[in-house]
Amino acid sequence: MTNFYLNHMGIICTLGNSAESVAKPLFSGDSSFMRLDENRLLNYQGNLGIVQEKLPELPSSLQAYHCRNNQLALAALGQIESEIGSLVERYGTSRVGVVMGTSTSGIDSGESYLSGKKDTGYNYRLQQQMAGLSTFVAKYLGVQGVQLTVSTACSSSANALASARRLLSANVCDAVVVGGVDSLCGMTIRGFHSLGALSAGQTNPFSVNRDGINLGEAGAIFVMTKEPGPVILSGVAATSDAHHMSAPDPEGRGAEACMRRALENASLDASDIDYLNLHGTGTPQNDSMEALAVERVFGSQLPCSSTKPLTGHTLGAAGALEAAFCWLALQNDQLPPHQYDGHYDPEIVRLNLCQGQEAAGGLRYVMSNSFAFGGSNCSVIMGSQR
Repeated sequence: MTNFYLNHMGIICTLGNSAESVAKPLFSGDSSFMRLDENRLLNYQGNLGIVQEKLPELPSSLQAYHCRNNQLALAALGQIESEIGSLVERYGTSRVGVVMGTSTSGIDSGESYLSGKKDTGYNYRLQQQMAGLSTFVAKYLGVQGVQLTVSTACSSSANALASARRLLSANVCDAVVVGGVDSLCGMTIRGFHSLGALSAGQTNPFSVNRDGINLGEAGAIFVMTKEPGPVILSGVAATSDAHHMSAPDPEGRGAEACMRRALENASLDASDIDYLNLHGTGTPQNDSMEALAVERVFGSQLPCSSTKPLTGHTLGAAGALEAAFCWLALQNDQLPPHQYDGHYDPEIVRLNLCQGQEAAGGLRYVMSNSFAFGGSNCSVIMGSQR
């Protein structure tokens, strides 16, 4: 059986701008990076996972692609650019593909233009259209392989990992630059506010006091090849239960099927999984249905946590970002703690929310869940190459 490896990883989110800077607050459960809107985005008073780092400027030859989303992508790419360059030299530009996930693309640039804050330099096709992200990444890297952008809401970049694996499996590519990027913009804040889904303060997954999500922005990009590396993409599966345009199936049937199919795809049993990164948005509906689905697949003892209180829900980037957290967990044999007020909702199935610790005996396999609007679900399993 052919194996597929996540050899290198670049990451930027509110926790930091490198694997090293992100790992420390991730494993200590530091949610202090979440902050109130500082008048950059409307007058929303809840917490946001805003990237505070100064973002790199795009090369002059690619200024037509300039938007915050592509700047986040460039920040993540810069951390693994030399490794990608080596692959391009070895395989050739036509054998390196790009698969990105996003749900916002460069919408913030469109908002600035339409509001009159920006009257020049706006290009819908290159900055805001979904395909612009993968096109920018490919042009920046100078690669000419397959270029895809996946946009399935909050499962976008988890599904991008599945698409990248298929390209390698079909021998269309020898290496794929794969991940997800999403940037904060007024449209998403207004949209989630209209749905009544935003928390008034800090998101509180699985608490009896939970009242919604915090939003965030991030970029996480991997190099996937068949060459042995530190982390293997062991299994991935997607389902579409299509229960409702924005609400999940309350019984979690699609989520359950997704996790079971990912295990089957990886040729693993539920008992082989050492840790589960929950979708864990902090909305009443998601947490209730996810607890039901997880308990039916894994029982109540599997260590699990939601990392969204640390970063906000990064929407189209969430699948890749939380896969990156799993990548770091496997590398460090540590479990990201679940941050909430400690008042578990007695009306939902009890899960084993870990409070952050080293994994006894080391981590071998971990799973990450991404559940999206429209019932688009994706579960990813990653393993350590020991």
